[in-house]
Amino acid sequence: MDSLHRRIQTVASQLHSKSQKVPATSLPSKGPSPGIAAGQPMTKDIQVRFIAVALALLTVAAGVFGWINFQKEGQFQIPYDGVWWVESNSHLVAERVEPQGPGARSGIKTGDHLLGIGDHDIHNISELNRQMYRAGTWSKATYNLLRNGVPLNVPVVLVPFDKSLYVGLRFISLIYLGIGLYVLLRRWTAPRSTHFYLFCLVSFIFYAFHYTGKLNQFDWIIYWSNVVAELLQPALFLHFVLTFPEVKDAVKRLPWLVPACYMPGLLLLIAHILSLQLLVPSELLRYNIDRIEMLYLALFFIGSAAVLWNSYKHASTPILRQQMKWVTRGTILAITPFTLFYVIPYMYGTQATVLMKIAVLSLVFLPLTFGYAIFRYRLMDVDVIFKRGMAYTLAAASIAGVYFAAIGLSAVLLNRHLPSAGTTGMIVVIVVTALLFDPVKRWFQEKLDRFFYRKRYDYRKTLIEFGRELSSQLDLDKMLSSIVDRITSTLLVDRMAIFLSSAESPERFTLAKSFGISDLPPNLDLSFLGEDRPEMAAGHLFFDNTRAVVRETPGAQYSIAHLDMNYFIPCSVQGRMIAVMGLGKTSEGDFLSSEDVELLEALAGYVGIAIQNARLYASLEQKATEYERLKDFNENIVESISVGVFAVDLEDRIEFWNSQMEVMYAMPRWQALGKTLSDVFPVQFLEEFYRVRTTPGIHNLYKYRLNTPAGENRMTNIAIAPLVSKKFNVIGRLIIVDDITERIDLESQLSQAEKMSSIGLLAAGVAHEVNTPLAVISSYAQMLSKQLQGDEKRSSLLEKITKQTFRASEIVNNLLNFSRTSGTEFGDVDLNKVIRETLNLLEHQFKTAHVKVQDEMCNGLPLIQGNAGKLQQVFLNLFLNAKDAMPEGGTLQIRTANGNGVSVTVSDTGSGIAQEHIDRIYDPFFTTKNTPRDGKRGTGLGLSVTYGIIQEHAGKIRVESHMGRGTTFHLEFPLMRKAVSV
Repeated sequence: MDSLHRRIQTVASQLHSKSQKVPATSLPSKGPSPGIAAGQPMTKDIQVRFIAVALALLTVAAGVFGWINFQKEGQFQIPYDGVWWVESNSHLVAERVEPQGPGARSGIKTGDHLLGIGDHDIHNISELNRQMYRAGTWSKATYNLLRNGVPLNVPVVLVPFDKSLYVGLRFISLIYLGIGLYVLLRRWTAPRSTHFYLFCLVSFIFYAFHYTGKLNQFDWIIYWSNVVAELLQPALFLHFVLTFPEVKDAVKRLPWLVPACYMPGLLLLIAHILSLQLLVPSELLRYNIDRIEMLYLALFFIGSAAVLWNSYKHASTPILRQQMKWVTRGTILAITPFTLFYVIPYMYGTQATVLMKIAVLSLVFLPLTFGYAIFRYRLMDVDVIFKRGMAYTLAAASIAGVYFAAIGLSAVLLNRHLPSAGTTGMIVVIVVTALLFDPVKRWFQEKLDRFFYRKRYDYRKTLIEFGRELSSQLDLDKMLSSIVDRITSTLLVDRMAIFLSSAESPERFTLAKSFGISDLPPNLDLSFLGEDRPEMAAGHLFFDNTRAVVRETPGAQYSIAHLDMNYFIPCSVQGRMIAVMGLGKTSEGDFLSSEDVELLEALAGYVGIAIQNARLYASLEQKATEYERLKDFNENIVESISVGVFAVDLEDRIEFWNSQMEVMYAMPRWQALGKTLSDVFPVQFLEEFYRVRTTPGIHNLYKYRLNTPAGENRMTNIAIAPLVSKKFNVIGRLIIVDDITERIDLESQLSQAEKMSSIGLLAAGVAHEVNTPLAVISSYAQMLSKQLQGDEKRSSLLEKITKQTFRASEIVNNLLNFSRTSGTEFGDVDLNKVIRETLNLLEHQFKTAHVKVQDEMCNGLPLIQGNAGKLQQVFLNLFLNAKDAMPEGGTLQIRTANGNGVSVTVSDTGSGIAQEHIDRIYDPFFTTKNTPRDGKRGTGLGLSVTYGIIQEHAGKIRVESHMGRGTTFHLEFPLMRKAVSV
């Protein structure tokens, strides 16, 4: 009994160190999912039911025990003094003291000998634990120490043991259990799925079970469950990786490798039991056992990671390599920190630190990466999952429960209300219960399907509903992509293609969309799809071996071999094949099940209708686009012509208004459309319109003056024609308005130019005729002046006569020069001279208009390259405009200057130019002299001609004007460049 008691205390002493040892895991293998068919032997069905019930009971028991353990652990606190005591010569010695722990705060140091606690002597770890439990947490215990031969009494406040790490471990355990259940229920009959679930369940027990230290019967169950799980988990993991994703060659050559995986764990378990039964318990014994088991754990997981890495490096397919990448890297990511920062320090006797606890939590990457691999890369292949075994098991249990409940309820009711029914009533109840078996079984099947498969794997609902929804997608390319994505992701086929028939030749097919196909040769012979085959009429065309289709033509054999598709399912509408869906094998290399093919055949009808609708919509959209393009083209023609066009309906409401009408009539389109003619046009136009609309045919209004809302008077030619439909019914009127205002003004200017030309000829003749008498008068006046040199009074009169005759002759010569047609030759021009000649020509007009001229000519002004006649016309236009701007008289100032070029400034003190007209003064026929003065009206050509001449001379002209204060024109001319002789 004393030995047993000591063993119990030794187990209690392992409390805080034992719960910190944690392992790792990996992921399950992929394998076929045969399911349980209805025709399987009864023994197989019983076996499946037995496994299901056993695993369910074990899972429920683990969950219940884990929950009770969690509750009990919260109710029981373990006293802790922060010192690792080791037996030495019938006393305990402080091997390590936790920094900032209760012992360290009380002054206990490494190497101190513990003689007793209070009045109780301490000789081993069991007695220490007993006294600590008696004292309890948050109580003061007096430690009797011996330090360097000096006895000491140290009060120590015992604190609860830190269980914060347990929270993270239990979280990891729940992740393992959740992923294990997910995989098990999705791959119920796969042996490796059961193996993987058992591995996850063992991991759950190892992480979640932590004994409290009471060491009652329940605590012993928790303790030994944790020990067994610790030793079993690495063996299960190594066994798993040796058979994932397929059985390794070494296992095939040496079948004893799998049983050998479990031998070290079994031996360690036996050693653990014997050490508690036979050896003298001590803290060093516990520590050495823990180190051996920790070394076993680390070595097995490192070996497992190496096996997984080898499987990853030698993966035969890209998808398998992608799956193995996540599994391998997740395993290494979880095991490496755990081994480096927890196992190795623990082996060397390092006390558990914060870094070591964090390293333990790195094991969470294993279930997380495994779960990601399942959802992202479908690690567990779930093509068609039948849970009939579980459904029948649960149904049988439900029937049994209903059966006995009905028996008991019926017995009560029969005895109470129908005592005479007896056995007959019981038989009726049994029959009714038996009839309920099939509905209850189907109800369980439906609930399991809804829970496990959901939308992704519920074929009958997702595919058929998807097919019905296809008609809402009218974009053919997007619809085909959606079909390929949905079918490949649901059936997990490795390749798929959709072939569309040609609209012109229905027997010809082309590849429209594909998945998993690359590097196809051009011009594949797809004629075998369009042939009339009984297989196509039956629902699908199947090739068992795509490399051996001897009944096909050589071209078809070549195409089928390169496509590598086993199934070709026609999509027909009203007996006409619209498209063909081609599918290969599953990603596991298996053929599709008969149910898969039936569902695809049902889906093919919806696909055919959707493709036909998409084609019809595309054709309609193309025609609508062509119609819209033709409509835009016709509208562009009407918008681009240089005449105004608008149309009215039979109620004289404006229905069309082109851009030229907007410009000419100064009314935007949005403002004109929808209004009647009476709301837009003046009464005079309406009278003419109503006058001609009563008679059939096309009517013209020549040189009709049309007043615009902007106050302008436009000269137009208007044509009014009936607007007819394709059936020649009059539906309105079409009015074409040709603005000829500028043309009329141009004609007027041409007529004026002809008049000016005639005046020029007349002026030239007059000048010649006048020059002759002026020359005679001048000669005789000079002769008389010589004869009367002594008579000052008469001589002065003769000098005045001579001077005035010279002045008259100069005026006549200037008039003659102006009337001459100037050439286009450029030469050296003195702007001062040109300006003076122009001023002399206009001297009389300035006097009569009371205009004072101030000229500030720059002496030594450089010559420019230009045409004197054209430049004189520039200054003549500017001076006349200045004179007209000062009807009451004013000052005209002309300045010339020399700088980077020759500049001329012409300023007046007239009325100025409005700011809204500044940008238009150089436009042809634009004038602000709309009010006749002295019978004259502006032509709008003066400044336009001036601007053209300035540009011709490579010069610049700009204007500054302020209303009521005058206008200033700035002219700049480049200097003349002289050739330099070298």
